[in-house]
Amino acid sequence: MTNKVLDRVRDLLPALRDRAADTDLRRRVPEQSIRELTAAGVFRMLQPSRFGGGESSPVAFYAVIRAIATACPSTAWVSSVLGAHPWQLALFPLRAQEDVWSAEPDTLVSSSYAPTGKLTPVEGGFEIRGRWSFSSGCDHASWAFLGAIVPNDEGGAEYLTVLVPRTDYRIEDVWHVSGLSGTGSNDIVIENAFVPAYRTYSATEQADLRGPGQEVNTAPLYRISFGAVFSNTITAPIIGAAEGAYEAHIERMRERVRISYGGQKAAEDPFAHVRVARAASEIDAAILQMERNISEQLRYAEAGEAIPFELRVRSRRDQVRGTERAIEAIDLLFDNSGGHSIRKPNPIERHWRDAHAGSVHVINDVERALVLYGRNAFGLPVTDRMI
Repeated sequence: MTNKVLDRVRDLLPALRDRAADTDLRRRVPEQSIRELTAAGVFRMLQPSRFGGGESSPVAFYAVIRAIATACPSTAWVSSVLGAHPWQLALFPLRAQEDVWSAEPDTLVSSSYAPTGKLTPVEGGFEIRGRWSFSSGCDHASWAFLGAIVPNDEGGAEYLTVLVPRTDYRIEDVWHVSGLSGTGSNDIVIENAFVPAYRTYSATEQADLRGPGQEVNTAPLYRISFGAVFSNTITAPIIGAAEGAYEAHIERMRERVRISYGGQKAAEDPFAHVRVARAASEIDAAILQMERNISEQLRYAEAGEAIPFELRVRSRRDQVRGTERAIEAIDLLFDNSGGHSIRKPNPIERHWRDAHAGSVHVINDVERALVLYGRNAFGLPVTDRMI
C-alpha cells in the first residue's frame, strides 16, 4: 500500500500545484483535492487495518506529505494533520474508534490541542464548553480532538484529549493570515455538550506510550511516541515546502540572466552554487534525521522493547532542528532568487511564506525542545507531554 500511495500522490501533484494559488485565495483546501487525496489513500496510511487502514510506517507517511508540499504546502499541512489523527484515534478505546469509522472509514478528524475550553466531570463523562483555535482542515472533518484540563483526585489537574462530533460544535471562520492561508485553520466553538468518558485520552497514558486502543490495535506503529509522531507531522510539510522551493529555484535559475552582472547566467554564478549546495544539504539532513529517529523507534516497538528516553528526546531535538534547517534552506533560496522571489503568483514566494508560518507552531519552539535534550544529557529530570 505504501509505495502505491506515494505513486498515486505523485500523479496528483500537477493538479495540486495548479490549485495552489486558488487554495490560498479561498483560505481552504478545495474539496476536489481532499477527494483525490482520500482516493489515493493518504488519510488511511496510519489508520488501523481493522478499519481499512494501511498501518504504514510514519516514514512512508511523511514522504507522501513532503511530496504534496512540493506542490502546495497548505494542502500538505492539512493532509499531514488530518492524516496523523487516525494514529491517535487508534489509541482510544475501541468504542470511540467505532463511533468515528464504523459507518464510514474515510471519516476525518481535525484537532485543536490547546486546553482552552472548560471540562466538567458529570455522571458517565464530562460536560464541555469553550473555544479552540487553529483547527486546520476542520471544514473537511466530522469530528475533532480538543484539549482540556480536568481536576484529578490528587488536587492537581489532568490534560485530556477529548473526541467530539461535528454535531456538537460550530466552526467560526477567522482564518485571515499571511502564510498557510489555505489550511482553513478556523475556530471551533462549543456552547455545551456531553462527552462520554470513553471518548477521552489522558496525557499520562500518552507520555507512558500506552492507550486502551493498543488492546485491539497491536501493530508496533501504535507503540511509538506521540511526541515524535505529532511533532514530525508539523515538520514534514515544512521540509516539503523547502523541497518544492528548491525545485522551483533550480528551474528558474537555469534560465535567469543577471543584467547587473554583465549578462552573466545565474546558473554560472559560483556564489549561487554555494547557496544551492547549502540549501540541499540542510534539506537532506532534516529528512535523514527524521527518518532515522522514527525508524529506530519502530525497531524497538517491533522487538517489544521499551523505547529509550534518550531516543525520545533526540527525536524532539532533531524535529525542531529539522524545521530550522528547512527554514535556513528556503531563506537561502529566497535570497538567491532576487526580486523575482517576491512576485505573485510564485511558488518560491508562497513556499517561503508557508514555511515561515509553519515554523511558529508551538511544537517548533526550538529552545524549549533543545533544553529538554540538554537536561536529559546532564541527568536532570525531564517532564514534557510532547516527549
